[in-house]
Amino acid sequence: MRAAEVVVQAMKELAHISGLQADHVSSVACEPDGWHVTVDLIELKRIPASTDVIAAYDAVFAPDGSLLSYHRRRRYFRDQMTEDQ
Repeated sequence: MRAAEVVVQAMKELAHISGLQADHVSSVACEPDGWHVTVDLIELKRIPASTDVIAAYDAVFAPDGSLLSYHRRRRYFRDQMTEDQ
């Protein structure tokens, strides 16, 4: 699979499993054990949108695109700066 295909698959798969809306993919990497993808999902929509609660989920997909594992790495407000920004 190409990276673009993995990104689309990851957003669909994690949204389906979690029941949450996918917001964006913040990283994707092809590793020896498969594709490592971080998808940010909206856990709680709020007004204003800058206060939405977002969760970053790390997922690993096999080379054929099947989901091997996923877990929530962190939660943050949409307008929150991270240590690497």
